[in-house]
Amino acid sequence: MRYPGRLIKMGETDARIVQALKRALNRALARETALLLDENNAHFGPRMKQVIKLFQARHVDADGRPLKQDGEVGSITWAVLFGPGSVPRPAPPADPFLARVLRLAAGEEAKAVREKPLNSNRGPQVDAYLARIGLDPGYAWCCAFVYWCFDEAALAVQRSNPMVRTGGCMRHWNAAPAAGARRIPAHEALADPSLLRSGAVFIMDHGRGLGHTGFIEAIDGGFITTIEGNTDASMTREGGGVYRLRRKLAEINKGYVDYAGLVTLPPSALPRRAARKPATPQATRKRKA
Repeated sequence: MRYPGRLIKMGETDARIVQALKRALNRALARETALLLDENNAHFGPRMKQVIKLFQARHVDADGRPLKQDGEVGSITWAVLFGPGSVPRPAPPADPFLARVLRLAAGEEAKAVREKPLNSNRGPQVDAYLARIGLDPGYAWCCAFVYWCFDEAALAVQRSNPMVRTGGCMRHWNAAPAAGARRIPAHEALADPSLLRSGAVFIMDHGRGLGHTGFIEAIDGGFITTIEGNTDASMTREGGGVYRLRRKLAEINKGYVDYAGLVTLPPSALPRRAARKPATPQATRKRKA
């Protein structure tokens, strides 16, 4: 059965979905007869929620990581119950500009861009990312990396850059609608991964104005492959390079910014590299010592 594109939880009114879930749960827990659910009953109540939590406690996702034990069925739990092919995979974007942006990001990952020295927010290429948004070396640079990729793509095709010019993840999220971009809240994408397309920018909110960001390169059910700067294999916001990572959608707690379609607008002029200016508190914050 195909994933319906929304979170399934207590009170679900689609009898067909509830009964299909009960059949799948009964197959998975067949040896424990005391846990079996009445497949003819289309009600999703507290007992079914507890059985789902037990299933989640005993199973792992496609990467071998524990399922979230919340008694609700999102795309990842659904894929474990019904198979990975049951969750639709969004098609790659037809937008050639975003494809160019992603190629540039992938090229930086292939170069193994790293901070020099480590944990300094410095280095020849890192400094170039920060300079593109008017910041001096030494600032957190994940959003600057995203902007640099957009800007390089825009320069290559002689058009204006659609992305908000900022080094602040939260400022990007807040200003994106005024720039004409579409925002997809994290809870909507978690319930329906088909809302996402490669080329979108993810935003994570770490509180106190801090955040982390990067590109979606590919979507696979409840997982995304990302290309992001100022991170590493630990998946933190304070890593030392440009990396390709695989994340659960549940890790993205703020949402996504999608610039698809904006790039089809007529370019106003060939953009010039903006002059550097002093950083502002709104742009980003320096790493803590």
